[in-house]
Amino acid sequence: MISIFSRSNEWPSGQRRFSIACLSSVFVALLVVGCAKPQQQIRFTGATMGTQYAITVVDDTNIVTETRLKHDIEALLAKINQIMSNYDSNSEISRLNRHRSTDWLAISDELLELLTAANSVSQESNGAFDVTVAPLVDLWGFGPARGAGRIPDNDVIEVARRRVGLRQFELRASPPGLKKLHGEVAFDLSGIAKGYAVDEIAHQLRELGLVNFLVDIGGEMRAVGTNQRGEGWQIGIEGPIALGSTVAQTITLHDSGLASSGNYRNNFVVDGVQYGHTIDPKTGLPTQHALLAVSVVHARAMLADAWATALMSMGPDAAVNVLAKVGLAAMLFNKNGDSWQITTTPAFDEAVKQR
Repeated sequence: MISIFSRSNEWPSGQRRFSIACLSSVFVALLVVGCAKPQQQIRFTGATMGTQYAITVVDDTNIVTETRLKHDIEALLAKINQIMSNYDSNSEISRLNRHRSTDWLAISDELLELLTAANSVSQESNGAFDVTVAPLVDLWGFGPARGAGRIPDNDVIEVARRRVGLRQFELRASPPGLKKLHGEVAFDLSGIAKGYAVDEIAHQLRELGLVNFLVDIGGEMRAVGTNQRGEGWQIGIEGPIALGSTVAQTITLHDSGLASSGNYRNNFVVDGVQYGHTIDPKTGLPTQHALLAVSVVHARAMLADAWATALMSMGPDAAVNVLAKVGLAAMLFNKNGDSWQITTTPAFDEAVKQR
């Protein structure tokens, strides 16, 4: 079994992320199986977005070489990072965050696509997912500058909270543009950008004529086609690390994305109270609830990524209500004494069953 381990400290979001290194509370493991009919399998790894990526391609046509694939994928990842990374001061999003104008600003097609998807999840989750949460992320010390583990004053939290919200900006499709309501509005894309990158890589592989592959960026995945045995890709989802690292569920992923989120590794403790990196955009405070982690399956890894973040932000009760409303495929890990209890939605059971 090859575990899809950790992420480093780059790209940690205030609403994020169980599967970022030092932040992870659930890990996703790829169960590599033998092959009945030998086919060419290409597998390579690398670093991106402060974590590791892994690409596995099953190909008996010799369409591509590993060298070509890795070169093309790393070029794509570098382009995405230059657009969406809060940790690159020269990225498009970092420059946008520094810009104080409330006039229409030109943005890339890629950023428009991502922000449009983010707005959709924000609306359906009643604001639980919010890309304008950056001021609160920074205030609590979970942003690029990192913090010293201190609780901010209430009045300072309230000032930052006023800069956060779904209606803090407008988008324009043609030409692609963005307009801030206030110049201080700032964006944190780490709750959705890795999923976006996974989808873009999957699209690139399809364009090359490949039909069987698994893309993973720090635990956010997209499975297409079958593995070497001609079966769906088998994924092991481990339980929350804080309560013991064991594979809690093995699923079969069919032509879909998988993303997971939790709130355990990136935190600090003050007076015996743990403050995690998942920030509730509505209160401006780190979430305090019994939902330990969540995994979401969706046709698009980008939307699975955003929804996993949203569900962790809202907590177990609100998550159950929203899941029933939108019919999302999700697995929830709720704290139950010193262990956890797993709850899955009907859509999740259908999405991952063997077939």
